[in-house]
Amino acid sequence: MRHAAIAATSRRMPMLTALGLLALGAAASPAMAAEDTAPRGAAVSVLKAAKACFDNTVEVSGMVLARDETAVRPDRPGLKVAEVLVDAGDTVTAGQNLARLTPPEGGTIMVQAPVAGTILTSTATIGAFASGRGEALFSIIARNEYDLVGLVPSAQINRLAVNQTARIRIVGAGEVDGKIRRIAPTVEPNSQLGQAFIAITGNARLLVNAFGRAVIKTGQSCGVALPLTAILYDPDGTVVQVVRNQRVETKRVEIGLMAGGQVEIRDGLNEGEVVVARAGALLREGDPVRPVLASN
Repeated sequence: MRHAAIAATSRRMPMLTALGLLALGAAASPAMAAEDTAPRGAAVSVLKAAKACFDNTVEVSGMVLARDETAVRPDRPGLKVAEVLVDAGDTVTAGQNLARLTPPEGGTIMVQAPVAGTILTSTATIGAFASGRGEALFSIIARNEYDLVGLVPSAQINRLAVNQTARIRIVGAGEVDGKIRRIAPTVEPNSQLGQAFIAITGNARLLVNAFGRAVIKTGQSCGVALPLTAILYDPDGTVVQVVRNQRVETKRVEIGLMAGGQVEIRDGLNEGEVVVARAGALLREGDPVRPVLASN
């Protein structure tokens, strides 16, 4: 009897073991299935698309010129230069004596500065004759006023307007402020370049004919922005790689202004979307990834 019971129990053991394994497998299968469907891709640095503002600018290159050059001559002929009192580069005041001349009949005639400014050129030479119609004895940069006379492509000149402010970098003088004073009404027919006259403000000592480049702010655009590293270029335009549900999605976007390593996204992307920070050809549509939010 006892041996029979033991035999029966032995026969049931494999059946119980099999049932237990089936139950364990049934319990484990959802977890295993979830694990099988979870992305197992490489870690990818991502960032969230954020709002930013971009200045709409026009760049103008040109030369520094005196706004008004005042020529200084004697008012009668036959005078001889007896003494020169100033040199080119000197700053003078209105009414200041510039040279002493002697007429044929004797005596002295003083040549004075009609305006304050800086002596741009001087041809006055002791012993030479001066004339009211000949070459000027002196040329003065009136009131020390300078313009950057810049060239602008015709496609951009309509974006400029009088009194728009500019930031100008001049070779040898650094950066100065400016403001558009006048825009020429015509363009050169061959180059299709127009002229903009930008008044240079401040008291910087400038060199006539020095090269300068002005950046003129013509407006501002605010919207979604991304770093340039997040943009991919292909023959059909520009795209970004968005991470959604831990998988890569490619989205075509329209870009706009650029500044400081950032680019304006005008269409195709919403604020807050998660984007691959350094897009590249190694990531393709549908690839699984483990997104890691970039620190900045």
